[in-house]
Amino acid sequence: MGRREELTDEQWAVIGPLFPELAEREDGRGRPPTDTRAVMNAVLWMLRTGAPWRDLPERFPPYQTCHRRFQEWCKTGVLRSVLEALAEDLRSRGKLDLSECFIDAAFVAAKKGAAPWARPSGTMPAAMAVPRVCRAFRRVIACFSGGSIIQIGSKSK
Repeated sequence: MGRREELTDEQWAVIGPLFPELAEREDGRGRPPTDTRAVMNAVLWMLRTGAPWRDLPERFPPYQTCHRRFQEWCKTGVLRSVLEALAEDLRSRGKLDLSECFIDAAFVAAKKGAAPWARPSGTMPAAMAVPRVCRAFRRVIACFSGGSIIQIGSKSK
């Protein structure tokens, strides 16, 4: 039996077929594709904890693989189809009422290379000032009235 936070066989039966089949290279070079279910478990762990990708526990595939697949799934609409399938599954079981639905989004500014607790200093002379490169991260969460909360994803702008 898997960990509490990982997908069960029943859950994977609902969303597993929605992921594209990964084929090995025809020339036989490279590594074999990483198991999609293990990558999805890693993505769910990342979304639940909000930790940086490099802090992914060792029980999951390499964070670079998980991050690359997450980006591909966002870009190609795979995660959208997974969320739609999950919402339809909840609706068919009577656990989702779309008459009351809330969507929330938050933007969080992150200074590149700065420690999370560091604040920019206004006392430094302009000639010595380090250029401030800022990347904004957007996290979107959809909340349904039945108590189900689905985090759609994080996106960097």
